[in-house]
Amino acid sequence: MTDTSSTALLIVNLGTPEAPTPRAVRRYLAEFLHDHRVVQLTRWLWCPLLHFIILPLRGPKAAAKYASIWMPEGSPLAVYTRRLAGAVQDRLPGWRVQEAMRYGEPSIGSRLQAWRAEGVQKVVVLPLYPQYSTTTTESVRDVVTREARGLDVRFIEDYPVDPGWVAAVVGSIRSWRAEHGAGEHLLFSYHGLPQRLARNGDPYPQRCEASTRAIVQALGLRDGEWTLTYQSRFGKERWLEPATDATLQAMAQDKAPLEKKDLKIGFIPITCATPLIMAHPLGFYKQQGLNVEVTKTAGADPRQDDEQGVRRHALPEPHAAGHLDGPGFERDAHERRHDPEHQRPGHHAGPETQGQPGPEELEGLQVRDSV
Repeated sequence: MTDTSSTALLIVNLGTPEAPTPRAVRRYLAEFLHDHRVVQLTRWLWCPLLHFIILPLRGPKAAAKYASIWMPEGSPLAVYTRRLAGAVQDRLPGWRVQEAMRYGEPSIGSRLQAWRAEGVQKVVVLPLYPQYSTTTTESVRDVVTREARGLDVRFIEDYPVDPGWVAAVVGSIRSWRAEHGAGEHLLFSYHGLPQRLARNGDPYPQRCEASTRAIVQALGLRDGEWTLTYQSRFGKERWLEPATDATLQAMAQDKAPLEKKDLKIGFIPITCATPLIMAHPLGFYKQQGLNVEVTKTAGADPRQDDEQGVRRHALPEPHAAGHLDGPGFERDAHERRHDPEHQRPGHHAGPETQGQPGPEELEGLQVRDSV
């Protein structure tokens, strides 16, 4: 990286507490659950409930779970996101590349403010959410729009069927199967969201389905050899289905007695892998009569992936163009929100990428501004 670089890449992940303590976890959850994109209840009802009931009760329990997976360098999500940013920096020596968190530190606002003071003029924002959702990607855009005054910003909205991303996931699955065996069935488990949001136009389910179809096709799987599910259901509201836990329970009942009790489960250490990881210390696998070894697989550390022969990909080329800075942004976003073409679930604008874009292609990253 050159100190005089005027172009920067901000890699944004969800967020994590700064320490596995009740106080730090409460602070993190308070910011997360105050986001109107995440919880849409009336504030006068939600805030007392959050601060006087939910945070006092959930803080200590969540802190214990974080402590069970905490690494010497810090939270796994923070560690791996920082390593990813470092690996991308190696690939883009003429850029400034740093990571930020939507909730917690380092914050999006602090990164943008520091870059503005250092003379950075252009910023590409890459949320680490392959499938767009109003609850995740749009929440990042909210902060960027508020904090990016004076900067020329390009925002990568999503990349659910980008050839590079699909190839990376397929490569990870194949590497795992080559080492541990293919198993009988491939289960896809995406983070869920309330069905109400999908009915109101959030295209997330269609994005997940498109990603799954692309991966399945690349793996050459037939119908019946894979299942798409959704996890992390919260509250009493109905969420996207089929649910991961219910699907696994149904599979277990259909397979009595168990053919294999000794299992190895590989995971990429990101937030959505938490249920797979925490099921072991909480005893859920043992309750089902399973002896499970949970192992981090390829994809956790981009540098390690290179050593293992797993193909790394440059940033995906986005779908369409948009600026976040200037008076035209709010007008363009408003027009797109009311454009049926942009509200149709599963709609993608622009051609898909072919091959890997190099640093020079990142100069022209263009993505959609629509919700």
